Amino acid sequence: MWTLVLLAVGLILLVWLLVRSFLDIRRFRAVQRQVAREIGDRSGLVKARVAGLKVAFAQRRRS
Repeated sequence: MWTLVLLAVGLILLVWLLVRSFLDIRRFRAVQRQVAREIGDRSGLVKARVAGLKVAFAQRRRS
């Protein structure tokens, strides 16, 4: 009898830990996607600024 109770408690704890782990992994992946998107946006802005500076320097050299 006690063996079945311990087995049931163990299975319940295992399921609870698995569910909690999957939720944490899902949350981590969402944050990871958000950070990657933000870094991509910022690097795009930096590239645009560099291109603008190149154009400005080229215009100054001509005049």
